[in-house]
Amino acid sequence: MGFGFGQRRGGQLPVELTSFVGRGEELALIRAAFDTARLVTLVGPGGVGKSRTALRAAGVLQGRFPDGVWLAELSALHDPELVPAILAAVLELPEQSGMTPLDAVVAHLQGRRLLIVLDTCEHLVDACAMLADTLLREAAGISVLATSRQPLDVPGEHCLPVAPLEQEAALDLFVQRAAAALPGFTASPDSRDQLMALVDRLDGIPLALELAAVRLRAVPLAELAARLDHRFEVLTGGRRTALTRHQTLRTAIGWSHELCTPRERLLWARLSVFAGSFTLSAAEQVCADGELGRAEVLEALIGLVDKSVVQRVGEDGGRYRLLDTIREYGAVWLDDTGGAGPARQRHFAYCEALVARFWDDLVTPAQIALHHAVRDEIADVRAALDHAYADRSRAAPALWLAARLGPYWRAAGTLSEGRHWIDKGLALVPENTPERAWGLFMTGVFAMWTADLETALERFPQARAAAGRAGESRVAMFADAYLGALTALGGAVEEGLAELERARLLIVASDDRLGIGVVHCEGALLRGVLGDTSGALELCGTGLRYLESTGERQLYGSMVTVQGIILWLSGEHEASEDPLRRGLEAAGELGEVLVAALACLGLAWHAARRERYVRAGWLMGYAHNARRLSGDPVAMLPRLLEESEAIREQVRTALGAAEFERWSEAGARMGGRQILEAVRADADLPETAETPGAPPLPAARATVPRSRRDRTTDALTRREREVAALVAQGLSNREIAERLVISKRTADAHVEHILAKLGITSRTEIPALPET
Repeated sequence: MGFGFGQRRGGQLPVELTSFVGRGEELALIRAAFDTARLVTLVGPGGVGKSRTALRAAGVLQGRFPDGVWLAELSALHDPELVPAILAAVLELPEQSGMTPLDAVVAHLQGRRLLIVLDTCEHLVDACAMLADTLLREAAGISVLATSRQPLDVPGEHCLPVAPLEQEAALDLFVQRAAAALPGFTASPDSRDQLMALVDRLDGIPLALELAAVRLRAVPLAELAARLDHRFEVLTGGRRTALTRHQTLRTAIGWSHELCTPRERLLWARLSVFAGSFTLSAAEQVCADGELGRAEVLEALIGLVDKSVVQRVGEDGGRYRLLDTIREYGAVWLDDTGGAGPARQRHFAYCEALVARFWDDLVTPAQIALHHAVRDEIADVRAALDHAYADRSRAAPALWLAARLGPYWRAAGTLSEGRHWIDKGLALVPENTPERAWGLFMTGVFAMWTADLETALERFPQARAAAGRAGESRVAMFADAYLGALTALGGAVEEGLAELERARLLIVASDDRLGIGVVHCEGALLRGVLGDTSGALELCGTGLRYLESTGERQLYGSMVTVQGIILWLSGEHEASEDPLRRGLEAAGELGEVLVAALACLGLAWHAARRERYVRAGWLMGYAHNARRLSGDPVAMLPRLLEESEAIREQVRTALGAAEFERWSEAGARMGGRQILEAVRADADLPETAETPGAPPLPAARATVPRSRRDRTTDALTRREREVAALVAQGLSNREIAERLVISKRTADAHVEHILAKLGITSRTEIPALPET
């Protein structure tokens, strides 16, 4: 559900960019484990291939889970309190009034059958254990596949150790990676003994093998084996003593480190401050200084990519990342050389500059691109906040950074995370400063958005007082508007509206673009709640005319959707449809799930009015699943709940209870992009994620055994079926790429996925399927 503002769009599994080698026994054990257990944890040392094995297993298991496989990548997260919020974001759940992220996750998962992959749990093991235990107890259809360097120790957990590769698989991996690094490289009978000795020396650890393979670009195999052997002899004092696997991996990484140039080693260390992926521009801004010039960063980065220390990621390969074990090594080196402090300060400055652009250009056509930019860097924003709060002298700038992300926290559906970071800063900045005033104000706004009037009544007066003492006139002006609204909601309607109008006129006179948008949007909703329909529509019109001239989309989407709902409730049904459609489009651009849900609710009313009851059913299902109206500030609009319930009953009666539940459930399982496409197409029957053209059966149904052919065919995506049909016709991967206008690497990945899902090892075994 939602528009994909999670860490990876919709939590989907990433495409494999390199071949998957071995692990047939492990994959069979994982499949078998899920026959009897609902929590399976892959346990093993760093670099052994836990994540890669888990992702391949998850792809194979997709057919078992009608509601899909959802990946939560935790390596970049360091605050255990945010683990439930991260999973909520992956599942694309919006904030629910009065519900913690964990409660929202549980409520969403009950009645569904899906697999959650929790990748890299060891540094958050207690929080992951609590989450897994809660999900297993309260959502009977949920299974969890975790990776960790230690067990979660949860009742019912089935632990599977991931060992290094067997000798033949390790040899195969090394040869494949060596061939990728040095085209034309093959394993010959003459070189087999050297290769076997090399992979044995590296204990079959995949990461160690990959790091060693790229060295063949610089030295021949015999010299590589000799140098590596010498490196281990130095460590063991010349004894052929077996090292622990941890020592083996660190030795392999350390050897790669020694083979880097001084500038590459320096860049490696400084790149360790990035919690997530990064761009070249980010690397230049964070890692360059007098010792390493900006012009030298690119050359050093290319060298690290060539040595497999840094990986290229992203659809266009324009971002980079360090694997966890390699980042850890760099971080230790950075600490040992005394460079951690300056590097982290530059990292915070980079995040601060990004957030400053986001805030300053929020009410401009750049808004959407800036939202996406923050989303791409959110792992590093979290890391910057975490490190800044650890140094009390930097708490005020960190608080200001967190407060300015308020619009992002809302669009991403993560207001609880936003309040977490702001409250952390407020605890460290007790004095009346502009930063504290903004923090108090923004958490008051969060409270209004979630109908938490008690918190709003506490925070806005505090924000107003702090702003007055700190001379922060902008917060004072904004707070006065909200205080007027609270006064009106408290029963003193005339007094409150007068206060709000004075504040509105002051904001308009100041030409504050953000303030003008907000005061008209919130003021329109307030007047609608108070029953002043004409006043609400007048404010909507004024605000929309202003926002349309700015290119802003977030406030525009909210306001035009509220306008559509108020028009409907006031009896102007025909006039309400266009604003609702425009609101849904704007919500789709930013990922505003709550706004999209409200627009879909109104569009469901239109469908019912035209007796298009199936369409009304799935639109209502999506809206109800995404936006539970209990405690929602929009639900305070007169007649909204009554209208919603009356039309719901009308649709139920027209379809019959069973059909209504069927289509409502179909809507609840739809993603935001599917909803947007179905509404644009004016479709009566949506294409659901599970089966095109038909709704899924209820998630709680009993499992019906299926033949292997049925199960594996269902597991293939539409694109994979197209590729499978072409493979069966005898086309090569390059010919398939040309036919489908995709890259050969993408075609290779599709074939790998098809083989895995069908449980076969040769492309000749792929059955003939009709092209779709």
